[in-house]
Amino acid sequence: MAGASETVPPRVAVVGCGRWGRNHVRNHAELGSLAAVVDHHPDRARELGAAHDVPALSFEAALADPSVEALVFALPPSQNLPLGRWALAAGKHLFVEKPLALSVVDGAALCEAAERHDRRLMVGHILQYHPAFLALRDLVWAGRLGRLLSVVSTRLDLGRIRREEDAMWALAPHDLSMILALVGAEPASVAASGGFHTHPAIADATHLELGFPGGLRAEIRSSWLHPIKEQRLVVVGTDAMAVFDDREPWERKLVLTPSRLAGAAEAPAAEGGEPEPLPVEPGEPLKRECRHFLDCIRTGARPITDGREGLGVLAVLERASAALRASLPR
Repeated sequence: MAGASETVPPRVAVVGCGRWGRNHVRNHAELGSLAAVVDHHPDRARELGAAHDVPALSFEAALADPSVEALVFALPPSQNLPLGRWALAAGKHLFVEKPLALSVVDGAALCEAAERHDRRLMVGHILQYHPAFLALRDLVWAGRLGRLLSVVSTRLDLGRIRREEDAMWALAPHDLSMILALVGAEPASVAASGGFHTHPAIADATHLELGFPGGLRAEIRSSWLHPIKEQRLVVVGTDAMAVFDDREPWERKLVLTPSRLAGAAEAPAAEGGEPEPLPVEPGEPLKRECRHFLDCIRTGARPITDGREGLGVLAVLERASAALRASLPR
């Protein structure tokens, strides 16, 4: 028979109850793990707390409450390090929305604090918990696509323009997290270019190119100034190609196309078979992500997207930012 510790989930407080934070509140309420809400707008916190029958606390009160085992940050990334170190020192486990921080130095400091206090630190790279991506990852790891040749990811929308981070830092962490998980290696080369349409130093659209050992190439396009929403990951291998398109219905979110290179070396041709939609069990990625965080707190397991995984994403973003700056006219 399962013990009480296995049936009662850890209790968390969600810090930051804006548009995305409300989704965390809803999911933790549905999982039975919501203990409190925290927001710098008191009226918003009280309204949301009343809707879910939990108290609206100050940040200091949440840290002091022994029934709160963990905090979920849905905050601007600049707040993750200063508030996160405070939370970890208070003995709380910590989930932070991506990116982990706005520099490798800050991200490493947060990881070191979590390790020093023996607390779980998890980063919100939500697409690593998407059922379609998990199915794609299994295909790649099982060798169904053959040797990987290229990966192209697009994350485009006409959306909220940021001023704390550019389009690459706001959007590309999702794609980098997926690509690094599929490839299992750091890029040997990083190049980037971008468009600065609404601010001279904050790119609204970026194009990131990665070169990996063995010849694999990856591209990531990110923009919040695009009229058509796209959320697509295309993986090309020597034996098959796979497309994970999150804009498609569940029955077509993941499509596999057999392929091969034919002909002589001097005149090769690419041949493709019939695209095959693969069955994917529907499920809200955020709920899976929240449940994974709770499981890691309960068991002491390392999260799939732990602080060190987030640090690897930050390292690539920093290299890309340097390349982006170098590409600007002098």
